Amino acid sequence: MQLQYNSPVILTFFLLSLGVLFLGQWTGGWTTTHLFCVYRSSLKDPLFYVRLFGHVLGHGSWDHFLNNMLLLLVIGPPMEEKYGSIPLLRGILLTALISGILQCALFPHSALLGASGIVFMLIMLASLSGFSGGIPVTMLLVAVLYLGQQVYDVIFVRDNVANFMHIVGGVCGTVFGYTYAAFPRRKKSRRK
Repeated sequence: MQLQYNSPVILTFFLLSLGVLFLGQWTGGWTTTHLFCVYRSSLKDPLFYVRLFGHVLGHGSWDHFLNNMLLLLVIGPPMEEKYGSIPLLRGILLTALISGILQCALFPHSALLGASGIVFMLIMLASLSGFSGGIPVTMLLVAVLYLGQQVYDVIFVRDNVANFMHIVGGVCGTVFGYTYAAFPRRKKSRRK
């Protein structure tokens, strides 16, 4: 039997996140704070642009990492198989960028790190499986239950969880899924 790198984008994301976690522990948190955590800073700082995308790779603890990665590894590979590696990578990068910009604009006195926005993007994307024109009931149920819980937490629960960014990730996944369904990619014909 041979090991198969069956989901290159998701597995690479996992391995990069694991490396970032080890690096953060090795540097006493310096790399996590300065490279893999997004917060408002000067636009002249080149690391600001690294953090806009890199924050999705950073995690504050093993528990934080494991909670995100378990869902990512379960939901991500089928989505990568369905949508393709490059489109999924674009969706991940766009979700990271949007959540990073919104974090800096709306929450200037706090920082954001972790892959939960990406996980929520994948959850909403998975809920659109089988989408063929109508509004999938599965997507509505996921939106009401999962995103509804996030809205409730934003309003009533004061904790250290970036619930608003979970919602942003879910919206990105929904838009990605509907856009993909509305403009399906052309399959290249193979020459024999």
